[in-house]
Amino acid sequence: MSKTRFVAFATQKGGIGKSTITALVANYFHNVKGYNVAVIDCDEPQYNLADLRDEELELIKSSDYFKAQACEHFKKLGKKSFSVTRSNAVNALDDAETVLNETEVKLDFIFFDMPGTIKSEGVMKTLSQMDYIFVPVSADRFVVESAMSFMQLFHDNFLTQGWSVTKKLAFFWTMVDKRERTSLYDVYEGMFKSLDYSVLNTRLPDSKRFRRELSENRKAVFRSTIFPTDPNLLRGSGIKELSDEICEIIKI
Repeated sequence: MSKTRFVAFATQKGGIGKSTITALVANYFHNVKGYNVAVIDCDEPQYNLADLRDEELELIKSSDYFKAQACEHFKKLGKKSFSVTRSNAVNALDDAETVLNETEVKLDFIFFDMPGTIKSEGVMKTLSQMDYIFVPVSADRFVVESAMSFMQLFHDNFLTQGWSVTKKLAFFWTMVDKRERTSLYDVYEGMFKSLDYSVLNTRLPDSKRFRRELSENRKAVFRSTIFPTDPNLLRGSGIKELSDEICEIIKI
């Protein structure tokens, strides 16, 4: 690819799992699809992704088992883990430029984990420079209304005014409970499409596996910024399908 793509998972409703999804998709792109990626953690002051990276490094440092696993993984992969940079919505683009200038390899993607509210300073300006924005949404009236409010605000004030470089802005379903009526999603999707809002085909399930991190008591990991997701846990999670669909949209 001739250009580094900027991709953000963004919403103005917290607790929808965007940081976890950012970590999982970045991990899959880097460790499975073979792309060179970086992550800018703009979610100040939580810094969930940057903190996760620090915790994993400490665990590897203190464990001979994980140290050996990390060495074997990097040798097999032929490259290091992707970088995770602490930033904020105001400085995110400048920090991304620094990462691009200092990286040893050409980056195919930079993923941005944005704050949980568009009211934070600099959020909309940073989002306007994203090539692709994907908005996680669950089948909850308040979440849907919040997501639609964000979508309309960004569309009316940036896309239609020509102040954004964004090529694709789309919803996707997450935290999907198999017990929920599928007709409920059809109703919401009909509402989205009536407003010309795009919806991805992939639906991520509501599963405890999304919280499964590296641990001394666990050999199989799902959410990680270093190790690839365990294949058994990956199956049925929707992360492969979501990553594939994003690649199809970007046409790579």
